[in-house]
Amino acid sequence: MPLQGKVAIVTGSSRGIGRAIAQRLGHDGANVVVTYSGNRDKAEEVVSTVEASGAKATAIQVDVRKLEDVRSLFQKAIEHFGKVDILVNNAAGKNIFKPTAEMTVEEYDSMFDITRGVYFALQQAAQHLADGGRIISISTSGTVMAIPTGGAYAGAKAAIEQFSAGLAKELGARGITVNTVSPGVTNTDGLVLEQAQVDQLIAQTPLGRLGQPTDVADAVAMLVSDDARWITGQHIRANGGIV
Repeated sequence: MPLQGKVAIVTGSSRGIGRAIAQRLGHDGANVVVTYSGNRDKAEEVVSTVEASGAKATAIQVDVRKLEDVRSLFQKAIEHFGKVDILVNNAAGKNIFKPTAEMTVEEYDSMFDITRGVYFALQQAAQHLADGGRIISISTSGTVMAIPTGGAYAGAKAAIEQFSAGLAKELGARGITVNTVSPGVTNTDGLVLEQAQVDQLIAQTPLGRLGQPTDVADAVAMLVSDDARWITGQHIRANGGIV
């Protein structure tokens, strides 16, 4: 259990990629703070699976668009577990793909409000994370793919990559590593595509399938382990080689 004794916050971990990450870190021995925005029952399911693996877990409701929620998250985590060693910024809102000429201010803001929340979660981590800690933010491979209708979405994620690269320089002296993981198209309940589109994506992927949440979780688990102590300021693409 390589993360025995560590405490991890995983935002947006009641389902999808976040759920897989929380479960994997718990399997590796970390005590996990599971966060959710609305579905407590789903979050408690994740808590149960983490605890079944022998670690401890708790569920905290957080809307990362609300800065008071982000600040109180770290306070509550430290009150509950005594410290925080790992932050995984996974929470995301609705990804909106729309021509630039048609994007509304409200749609744009809905994505960049999440990005702002990630920035201030990074700030909280910089203030409260234990020395030698790990910070991972989930981005997207779309930041390096020019996708028609995807400019605003990719821009919101690209900002997170730059936040992380700068923070890696700031926290290196404390032994804290900061990286991003960029999935490709991943088979979650948020994936709404026609089968023809899915088949096309699979054909474009050298490894010949869609990503699974566990593929991303395994990459995160590697980066938060001691084996990755020399990796920081990097953008890791866990996407089967599609880009």
